[in-house]
Amino acid sequence: MIISASRRTDIPAFYSEWLMNRIRAGFLLTRNPFNYHQVSRVSLLPEDVDAIVFWTRNPTKLLPYLDELTELGHRFYFQFTITGYPRALEAKTLNPHKALDVFKQLSAKVGADKVIWRYDPILFSNMLPFDEHLRLFSKLAGELEGHTRRVVISFADFYQKTEKNLKTVDTLVYSDITHNHELCLSLSQKMADIARQHDLAIYSCAEDVDLATQGIQHGKCIDEALINNLFGLLLANNKDPGQREACGCVKSVDIGVYNTCLHGCKYCYATFNHSQANTNFKKHDPHSPFLLGNAEGVDPHLLQPVIFQQNLF
Repeated sequence: MIISASRRTDIPAFYSEWLMNRIRAGFLLTRNPFNYHQVSRVSLLPEDVDAIVFWTRNPTKLLPYLDELTELGHRFYFQFTITGYPRALEAKTLNPHKALDVFKQLSAKVGADKVIWRYDPILFSNMLPFDEHLRLFSKLAGELEGHTRRVVISFADFYQKTEKNLKTVDTLVYSDITHNHELCLSLSQKMADIARQHDLAIYSCAEDVDLATQGIQHGKCIDEALINNLFGLLLANNKDPGQREACGCVKSVDIGVYNTCLHGCKYCYATFNHSQANTNFKKHDPHSPFLLGNAEGVDPHLLQPVIFQQNLF
């Protein structure tokens, strides 16, 4: 089993204490995002978890726990997003200079192969025109050279709830760059050239558009080949049926909750109600088996503690 922590929220940034409490307890509880009363128990025992994939913009609060995670026998790698967009679009993310510093600290701690840089989503707008994306991407790639081996890009998806938030940004005029095929390919080609200049393999994430001729392969953020290579495993290529058709990720269990991230990114699909996210955060108890709320009314069998077996040999 692979644990995704998480596509739905930034667990390292805001819920590291809770995660470590659950790791020590050996399990956590999750609710089906479409059926509140459907509760699942997820084992966090090292023998049940092949790897943990962390998705984050700020792993600072998780850094002190990484040695403990390793000592407990857990394997993990990071998807670390740095874009450097204006504050109107990313209200509470780390300052890019600080984010680069934290990225380098993390890379030094766990190794460059285990920290993947994400430049996504690519939001094409009057605040972020063609040349500004190239400037940002080039600057960040130069800073991260040697601290990571790959970069993942994706183009913004305009869901109805996402567009509602984008329309609240004063003077913002945006468009879907994938609808301008020539412009999309040109930007992709130049990004691929920049990536190669800085010894970065470049992949796309869940994109229908084929960028192979630009030197960008369809990627897998939860990638069995990478996990096998990093940790000497033999995981199969079992595509996650719960993800979009264009997504190549293998099957995982996501332990996050929608509308619980506090970064305030206007283009986010997972936190589309920022007021609700702030309200939800107040309901968070780091000692609960759930990321959000308590276990009142839950089947007692789901709350049974893990019996750890002592190795006597």
